[in-house]
Amino acid sequence: MDRIKRISFEVLDAHKSKFGEDFVENKKALNEIAIVRSKGLKNKVAGYITRFIKKQIREDKIKHDRSGMDYSNVEEQESTLEITDSEEIDESGEEITLTNEEVETIVSSTPSVDEKTE
Repeated sequence: MDRIKRISFEVLDAHKSKFGEDFVENKKALNEIAIVRSKGLKNKVAGYITRFIKKQIREDKIKHDRSGMDYSNVEEQESTLEITDSEEIDESGEEITLTNEEVETIVSSTPSVDEKTE
């Protein structure tokens, strides 16, 4: 593990609550916690901490969005899709309603792209 990561994790383990998504605020918090004489090192550590926290927040949001997904809504969308797929309009402009079995029969009897090219 390189020096920047090691220092960043040591600081985060002890003082994670003092850091956030703002680089400038993280630099100020780092100044309060530790004495870093090198401006470049301080900026790299503060930058790494900032990126790390933003990444954690982004991942937590994605997990929350996935866990909160309403599966009944997904089922409703699938049933709507089936109804939409089973309706066609013939040349006279009248709607023809096909059952799901009829649609599956038509789809299975239609040659695939690979079969057409042979």
